[in-house]
Amino acid sequence: MTDGGTTQVARRRVFYVPGYDPHPPRRYRELYRTESRSQAEISNYAIDQRSEPGTSGWFVEAEIEGAHVQSQIDVLVWNDLVQGSMATGIAGTYLALLRTAWIYISTGTLGRLSRLAKGPVIAALYPVVLLILQLLVAILVAFGLVWLLDLGLSAFLGQVLGPLVGGLVSWLLKAGAFGGSFLGLMRWFRAQDNRVYAHYLMLDYAYTASLRGAYPQEIEARLSEFRARVEAALSDDVDEVLIVGHSSGAWMAVSLVADLLQSGAAREGGPAVSLLTLGQVIPMVSFLPDARRLRRDLAFLSSSEDIAWLDVSAPGDGCSFALADPVAVSGVAPESGRKWPIVISAAFSQTLSPERFATLKRRYFRLHFQYLCAFDRPSDYDYFKITAGPLTLADRFRGRHSSKSRIDTPASRYTSTATVEAT
Repeated sequence: MTDGGTTQVARRRVFYVPGYDPHPPRRYRELYRTESRSQAEISNYAIDQRSEPGTSGWFVEAEIEGAHVQSQIDVLVWNDLVQGSMATGIAGTYLALLRTAWIYISTGTLGRLSRLAKGPVIAALYPVVLLILQLLVAILVAFGLVWLLDLGLSAFLGQVLGPLVGGLVSWLLKAGAFGGSFLGLMRWFRAQDNRVYAHYLMLDYAYTASLRGAYPQEIEARLSEFRARVEAALSDDVDEVLIVGHSSGAWMAVSLVADLLQSGAAREGGPAVSLLTLGQVIPMVSFLPDARRLRRDLAFLSSSEDIAWLDVSAPGDGCSFALADPVAVSGVAPESGRKWPIVISAAFSQTLSPERFATLKRRYFRLHFQYLCAFDRPSDYDYFKITAGPLTLADRFRGRHSSKSRIDTPASRYTSTATVEAT
């Protein structure tokens, strides 16, 4: 990947950028703890983890491939921004549905994404369809209750209270029954969202598309905070600084690393700078008309001599743009000097036993996190060797080429990388 000999890693800093997730960092700390132990047992190496209260990260001591390695892993937190974007009522979710659908359809982005990969587009349509079904069911149930109340109710009240008063009372009762049953059922659907994820996914896509691909100011501010933390790590006595972006966190990781390199923080003779993107959904942003900042960062990193960039996905993961080269499909690949990313498959159907894969393949959201988990038939991709092993990302995948099934045909309608449009 990079020129020169192999760098033996004794100390490493890892910065993990999660996707659109309202959960606190301890979720990822505990996932790393349990899955690293499983992978260590399967792959016959030793790994131990400890954490300090009040921090967003943890420390790892590992004996892998005959070497002792210390790694500090930190989660770059933006779950508070996610929580804020999710603090909307039921009506807010449906307004977000209409606005997001209009953006993706009116710009032609939905059609181009569907031609690129069916899986993530189906995943994107899933909350739309389910939310519409929930709305229709609530309306039908409410009308059904009104119809039941109306059977003889108007006539009975008219006889008891008189036609005018009886009619008014009947109307009020039916209106109350309709509104109460409709709102009650919609609230019940919302309470079940921790199982069906309709509201969660809709708000995820809405947040991504809110500015037609441009970054919200709060994201730009958070990226600046992230950059300061990583810049400080680049001054530490470490051999590698590895930035990992998963799912929606992949596009944030791309811009974070681009900002680092453009600021000059990665110095010659300093720690190796590596970027690992996992289960990325970058085209959901980069295909939008105002995603010029992200497209610029993709183009810049693709020919950088100062990093190693590995992109890992799997056809079995229906929530990612599997094997789609995010630079090429976004239409910003340079004509010459192209180096990154190397796009490989985690090949779930091969790296997981048939029994394990059969258990997971219908659990779509769990499978989307498999990149961070243990494989019972591991291949060259091992998350724990990458984050806690003795080789830099560049050395571990030196000489490795992108998968033959990589998708590299430009598919985006919008390819501008100019952050300020000419008038």
